[in-house]
Amino acid sequence: MTILAPPAAPTSTRTGPAIVLLLVSAFVVVLNETAMGVAIPHIMDGFGVSAAQAQWLTTAFMVTMAVVIPVTGVLLQRFTLRRNFFTAMGLFAVGTAIAAFAPTFEVLLVARVVQACGTSIMLPLLFTTVMQLVAPERRGRTMGLVTIVTAAAPALGPTVSGVIVSALGWQWVFILVLPAAVLAVIGGAVWLRNVTTTMPARFDVLSVVLSAVGFSGVIYGLASIGEQAGQVGGVPIWIPLTIGALALLALVMRQLALRNTDRVLLDVRVFSERLFTVSTAMIVAVSVSLFGSLILLPLYVQQVLGEPAYVAGLVLLPGGLLSGALAPFIGMAYDTVGPRTLILPGAVIATGVMFLFSTLGASTPVWLVVAIHMLLSIGTALMMTPLMTTALGSVAPRLYPHASAIVNTLQQVAGAAGTALFVTLFTVVSTATVAPDGLSGLADGVDTAFRIGGFISIAGIVLALFLRKPTPVPQSAPEDPATQNSDMESETPA
Repeated sequence: MTILAPPAAPTSTRTGPAIVLLLVSAFVVVLNETAMGVAIPHIMDGFGVSAAQAQWLTTAFMVTMAVVIPVTGVLLQRFTLRRNFFTAMGLFAVGTAIAAFAPTFEVLLVARVVQACGTSIMLPLLFTTVMQLVAPERRGRTMGLVTIVTAAAPALGPTVSGVIVSALGWQWVFILVLPAAVLAVIGGAVWLRNVTTTMPARFDVLSVVLSAVGFSGVIYGLASIGEQAGQVGGVPIWIPLTIGALALLALVMRQLALRNTDRVLLDVRVFSERLFTVSTAMIVAVSVSLFGSLILLPLYVQQVLGEPAYVAGLVLLPGGLLSGALAPFIGMAYDTVGPRTLILPGAVIATGVMFLFSTLGASTPVWLVVAIHMLLSIGTALMMTPLMTTALGSVAPRLYPHASAIVNTLQQVAGAAGTALFVTLFTVVSTATVAPDGLSGLADGVDTAFRIGGFISIAGIVLALFLRKPTPVPQSAPEDPATQNSDMESETPA
């Protein structure tokens, strides 16, 4: 069956409220995603669980994201904007309510999984809707607003959570978010219209299974690197990694076999577009270094500089806010000058900062760490909005859902890989280095991890040379209007 392309984008007067609502809703779910780190010690005390058990609140969230995001390619094609939005925010609201009043740790863990299901749908829904509704010449500035969600919200999460947990308790992290989630659902019922169209798409059970096993195995294995004796619950880490890699290989073969049908889960033909492949490779490289630094800097501030946890959280806040503030302006610049003029200097800055971080020591002042991180935030801000806009804008409109799902999934994998790489290097080097006070060994571990991150970032400089602004792909006319999905909901609010 031929997969149809969506019609031309509706006018801005109809799309504006939809995009604003999606932006606000995505900000809420991402803010909550990063709020657990600060709350984990309090949850350990409240439920009497170990650190290894409590970390599952983060690991299970990551694994769920890796399992659900690939499926969104079909969800966004098959179902209307309103239905996908209500599914995403409904799941998030239900998960938040369960978490707020969870009587046991196990119930809280289930609640986090439910939350992750909603978050997994919301992020690709936001990216895909922007690509479908915004004209190519204005996508940069709109994607700049999207970057506020992906940059400022993660930075605010730990800080806001730290204040709430200290003053009220960890339950209030969820209690205070719940009204925002409910208001988003109400706002969707009142203002959200079906300004996008559906296309024929069916779930291939084997593809879903292979995707779930593959991505969850890889994410779980990467996230577990550094566990004692290289095992997780008695299982060597290489086992989930190997199973995951083999499942992903089978998934790719399956998608190639289904490429001309409406049952393809992740249409890997998007990689036939050189710009998509190069941009996505850069996104992966940037994410490895960025997520690795986000996990390692707080460890450095606490264990090497001896600062309390709240200071470690505040160290990342100025950079995150700066990145979010710059994003709209970088998006507008993208519409004028294209990607390479922005991405290349951003890659140079990020690479230089990684090597600069490798010079940190036990006597480095905190203000200098904040300043260097803000410089890193400038570099990543110059890259992320142009990279996402270039990657998604380089494929045919009918492939937007698949491209969005693939990019978001690979970001999850890259984030887990970066975290695993930096933490493992830090642990191995700091343990192997013998020092009377122990601080020299820890500092050496930090320096080694960031130095390797710098070498990885060099790949971004090379890849940036091959980027250009994508040529807008025209919307193709439907071959058979009678085959279009007829379950499109009315634009009248429910």
